Amino acid sequence: MTFYPAGQMSRPCQMMLLVNPQSGKGQALTLYNNHIQRMLNEAGIKHTLVITERQNHAREMLKEADLSQWDALVIMSGDGLLYEVINGLLERPDWEEAIRTPLGILPGGSGNALAASIHHYSGASPVTSEELLVSCGFLLCKGLVSHMDMVSVHLSSSPRLFSFLSLAWGFVADVDIESEKYRHFGAVRFTIGTLVRLASLRVYKGRLAYLRVESTPSRSATKALPGPHDSLLPPLDQPLPDDWVVVPEEDFVLMLAMYQSHLAEDLLAAPEATLDDGVIHLFYVRAGISPTALLRLFLAMEKGAHLTTNCQHLVYTKVRALRLEPYSPKGIITVDGEVVEYGPVQAEVHRGLSRLITG
Repeated sequence: MTFYPAGQMSRPCQMMLLVNPQSGKGQALTLYNNHIQRMLNEAGIKHTLVITERQNHAREMLKEADLSQWDALVIMSGDGLLYEVINGLLERPDWEEAIRTPLGILPGGSGNALAASIHHYSGASPVTSEELLVSCGFLLCKGLVSHMDMVSVHLSSSPRLFSFLSLAWGFVADVDIESEKYRHFGAVRFTIGTLVRLASLRVYKGRLAYLRVESTPSRSATKALPGPHDSLLPPLDQPLPDDWVVVPEEDFVLMLAMYQSHLAEDLLAAPEATLDDGVIHLFYVRAGISPTALLRLFLAMEKGAHLTTNCQHLVYTKVRALRLEPYSPKGIITVDGEVVEYGPVQAEVHRGLSRLITG
């Protein structure tokens, strides 16, 4: 893959390094002390360690922080802390400048999807755990900054959210959230959660619609909101334009919208994704698939081979925007692995909105 860099970080540089001590197995601080502190010192990169104390601590802090003193904001955690940081930056009055602050990610959680994606984009062979951390540490020290897409997400009653990784409903969201009880096992929690959920496969009813990448869309008028303007999405309570595709099926096992390559360290969910392709990679699995076939699909995903399995229940398409209206009264929807309000949701991609340190 070829990067079209947004630039190189200036040297010397000053980073804010945010660490969530509770992420993953609760070892993020130990990993920082054992690996990252030395790497940054040897690279001549000054950094200030900030240990987050509670949920939304980083979000609240970065809504108010003086960003002029930082050349980059680096997150050492799972993907949830970066989600907080991005939404904090985009809630600022000076969001347009704030979101251009280079962001870095070091894997310290259970899933570590963005870190695995960056490692993948670098062309290196797949690695996990501490090898992935060291790889991402080296890439961070190189300081090459690239553009990264953001996706705006609208919910019925919540403020608009911004997402860098995924939007999920059904099986994937269920496994992600229901496996929290196995968090002390680290990444193995997802394997346990998958097996538990396969034993009792749920089917969800809903209406899914999307705007294809190749469409020349009619422009829609959402009300003015802080942050980038959504030009493709009508209000959630309004009908969709005629150029949107409505999926004929209404029974689903899962819906997964990805904008980076990896869903977890060992799940290459969207092999064709790049950092700033301006594409939402939309997958859905129709009802009728057997638990065995679904398991085969996820095993194939470990090497990004699920799209070549010819599974008749799996559909994949590239879109610019989507809308999901769940009909089932109960369920889980996640944005970047975080639970959001259950109900109608729609999303639109904004190409290259933020900056990411990619090495």
